[in-house]
Amino acid sequence: MALTVARAPEVIVKVSRGATSTAGAVAHLRYIHRNGELEIETDEGERLKGRDVEKHIVANWDLDSTRAHGQGPYRGKAGPKPAKLVHKVILSMPKGTPPDKLLLASRDFAREEFALKHRYALVLHTDQDHPHVHLVVKAVSEEGTRLNIRKATLRGWRRSFAQRLREHGITANATERAVRGQTRSGFKDGIHRASLRGDSRYLRERATRIAQDLRNGGLKPSPGKTKLLATRRDVIEGWNAAADALLAAGQVALAEKIWGFIGAMHRPLTTDEQLVGKLEERTRTRERDLEEERTR
Repeated sequence: MALTVARAPEVIVKVSRGATSTAGAVAHLRYIHRNGELEIETDEGERLKGRDVEKHIVANWDLDSTRAHGQGPYRGKAGPKPAKLVHKVILSMPKGTPPDKLLLASRDFAREEFALKHRYALVLHTDQDHPHVHLVVKAVSEEGTRLNIRKATLRGWRRSFAQRLREHGITANATERAVRGQTRSGFKDGIHRASLRGDSRYLRERATRIAQDLRNGGLKPSPGKTKLLATRRDVIEGWNAAADALLAAGQVALAEKIWGFIGAMHRPLTTDEQLVGKLEERTRTRERDLEEERTR
């Protein structure tokens, strides 16, 4: 609670689609070690660098045999669904986090979660503002158990990763967005990345529809708004109960911080309401630029 109300940096544990073929696994391993420029570490303590080390890893993990035996369940489409051979995980922290300590914590996390069960390899990247570690995990354990990553799995991984970071002296937290008073965007990763590039057709069409609604009197009621408000009520009730218990235990300072944290929460917004805010900000920026241009 103290970390959350102090707005300690939140860890990011992100899982992408993974690879369903040996070629896909090779390509991803080649990508994360930058075609031999970066060192890649394995669960066996190897530190490999140079071209084609990804082929050594794939052969060592016996992914061809795993692929031959693995077929996913029928999902309503013709033909068997290819099962994942490897999972792709990113462990990340905000700008300013010491990369060496992030790497130490990532090693500890991988060892704690996967050692002697699932083969894995990891690489530290420092070429962006925020340091992050790419972790590749073999989807099937050495005993033949498949790793299925669910929401509960991710929550547990975030908590574990935050604990490993704190053990290395990095302030880190792992709480749900709702508990922090934040509203999740409804955009999928692909849409979000396209929006950052400024070429998301989905967002353009949605913005056009929202602008039309506003011209006609306002946004149409969203079924998600009721759920958002109910979640916020539950969160505030939980925080107030915690503050009351702390106050009764004599921890007045932390209780007061919790009440301040509750008071600073922004109102919960649906995805459409978030877009309205962005459109309004864009309009204000455009008007400000035009005004500056006229006064020059």
